[in-house]
Amino acid sequence: MLNYAIRRLLLLPLMLVGVSLSVFMMLHFIPGDPARLAAGPDATEADVQQIRENYGLDRPLMTQYFIYLRKLSHGDLGDSFQTYTPVSEGIARTLPATLELTAAGMLIAVLLGVPLGIAASVRPRGLIDNCLTTLAVLGISLPGFFLGLLLMLFFSVQLEWLPPTGRGGWSHLFMPALTLGLPYVATFSRLTRSTMLDVLGEDYIRTAYAKGVSPLNVVFRHALSNAAIPLVTVFGMDFGRLLGGAVIVETVFAWPGMGRFMIDAIVARDIYVVQGTILAFATLVVLVNLLVDLVYGILDPRIAYA
Repeated sequence: MLNYAIRRLLLLPLMLVGVSLSVFMMLHFIPGDPARLAAGPDATEADVQQIRENYGLDRPLMTQYFIYLRKLSHGDLGDSFQTYTPVSEGIARTLPATLELTAAGMLIAVLLGVPLGIAASVRPRGLIDNCLTTLAVLGISLPGFFLGLLLMLFFSVQLEWLPPTGRGGWSHLFMPALTLGLPYVATFSRLTRSTMLDVLGEDYIRTAYAKGVSPLNVVFRHALSNAAIPLVTVFGMDFGRLLGGAVIVETVFAWPGMGRFMIDAIVARDIYVVQGTILAFATLVVLVNLLVDLVYGILDPRIAYA
């Protein structure tokens, strides 16, 4: 397992080079002059030209990329066009808020989705199962930004219980995390239900019931442990989706995270900030998927790492 993890980590720089090249090319083919946007509407042509020279924007495109790649190999993500501060400082400032929001959203999705799925699998086509199906369709169909506005209208405007925007204690975190995690409750609940139904139909489950094992032990000790691998797989996939959804949620709730930091940079064509934040997102997704692959071996020792 250790050798497998080391090999995956050694491939990480190559993956990030591919991501950086794709993002670099897309940003430079978007219409508009980032130097002119950075200089402002009242800047002279000489000021714009000076910014191009300072940031190397007057050089050939591939030369710009290799300069950026050389800086990246030394941990330098460049400087922001807007604030003239290192991009790494902005990422270090906003990344903890995004991780906090994403972790809270994932926690809500798992803590609500898995028990609901288990309850639905124990009594298929019962009341809980039918309600769960309706809620799952609603949760998947409802856009995140619209759900966030509804929660804000209810908890902040009508009840005046929670602050509508900003970052602070749990009262600030509750609505953004619920907005982010609630659609994924449907994913975890439906997947838990289907995998549990498959496992509960196996012969060893019937044998456990015949030996007098309590239904609670059968469900949680025998069935859930064997149904966990698909859930872990979805956890890794949904983590990347939650990071993407955090971009919208952070904008709606004015949450000072990396997603909002990136959106502001896209609007301002601050290309180094956009490149740096996307690389940070890509690194997080790759590391979480590596962690998921390692958890497979813990859940099922029969899995071999080639």
